[in-house]
Amino acid sequence: MTRINFHVLGPIVALVLLILLGWFLNPAFLAPANITNVLARSAFIGMIAVGMTFVITSGGLDLSVGAMAAFLAGVAIIAMNALAPVTGVNWGTIVLGMLVALGGGLIAGLINGALITKARIEPFIVTLGTMGIFRSLVTWLGDGGTLSLASDLRTLYRPVYYSGLGWITWPIIVFAIVAVLGELLMRQARFGRYIEAIGSNDRVARYSAVDVNRVKLLSYVLLGGLVGLAVIMYVPRLGSASGSTGIGWELEAIAAVIIGGTALKGGTGRVWGTVVGVLILSLIDNILNLTSLVSPYLNGAIQGVIIVLAVVLQREKRTAEER
Repeated sequence: MTRINFHVLGPIVALVLLILLGWFLNPAFLAPANITNVLARSAFIGMIAVGMTFVITSGGLDLSVGAMAAFLAGVAIIAMNALAPVTGVNWGTIVLGMLVALGGGLIAGLINGALITKARIEPFIVTLGTMGIFRSLVTWLGDGGTLSLASDLRTLYRPVYYSGLGWITWPIIVFAIVAVLGELLMRQARFGRYIEAIGSNDRVARYSAVDVNRVKLLSYVLLGGLVGLAVIMYVPRLGSASGSTGIGWELEAIAAVIIGGTALKGGTGRVWGTVVGVLILSLIDNILNLTSLVSPYLNGAIQGVIIVLAVVLQREKRTAEER
C-alpha cells in the first residue's frame, strides 16, 4: 500500500486551502483581474526563487538578490537613458538595456560564486557583504533619490509587463517557462543531480569525480542570471529604481524555497515546490489586502511564522527518518 507523503503534499494542500479561504472571504478574490495581478507580482520573486532553489539545494545561500535586483534595475535604466539619444527611442535601445540587466546579473552571480568557491568565504558572509555593496551603489547612482526611465522609453517598454496573451501577461509566461525549465534541470539534467549530491555530502560528491567548485559557481551564476531576467520584467512596471527597490526579496525567495520543501541544509530540491511556495506567500499578501481579517502590516510577521514552521517540520521529518 502506497503511503501518502504529507511533507510533499503539504504545500499543495496549503495552497488549495488559501484559495478557498480567499474566495470565502471575498468573492472578488477569484476574479481574473485579481488572479492576473497576483501571478504577475509573484513572477519576480518566483524567477529569483527558482535560482535560489539550486543554490540552497547545493548547501549555499544568497542574501544579496534583492539589492542585486535594485542595482541591476538602476544600471539598466541609466544605460537605456544614455543610449536613447544615440540609438533612438526604439526596441533596439530597450533590448540593449535588457542585455545590460541580464549580463550584469550573470557577472554579479559570478562574483558571488567566485568569492565562495575560490576564496572559500562562507556564503552568508559573502552575500551579506555584496548585499550592502549593491544597495549602496544604486543609492549612490541615484544620488539618494530615484532613477527614472525616460517617459518615451517607459511608454515603449510598458507592454513587457502589462501585455501578454489574453489575460496572461508576459511576466507570468516567463515565470512559467523558467519554472518548467528549472524543474527539468533539477530532475532530468546531470547538473541537477550534481547539485543534490553536493548538498547531501560535498566530500562524497568530490570523490565521485564531481567538480564541486564549478557546479557551485554555476549555481550562483544561474541565480544571478535569473535576477537579471526578473529585473527585465520588473522595470517596465514602474519605470524606476531606488535604494528601496527589492527590499525583502531575498527573504521572500528563501521563504518560498523552504516552504516548497527544499531542505535548508541542502541535498533535496523541489523547483515545483518553490513555485507553490511563491504562490502561497503571494496569496497571503493578497488576502490580507482584500480583507480586514488581519492588518496587511503583519504580512512580514506571518511570513516569518511560516518560515519557522517549515524549518521545524523539516527537522522533525529528518529526525523521524534517522530513527
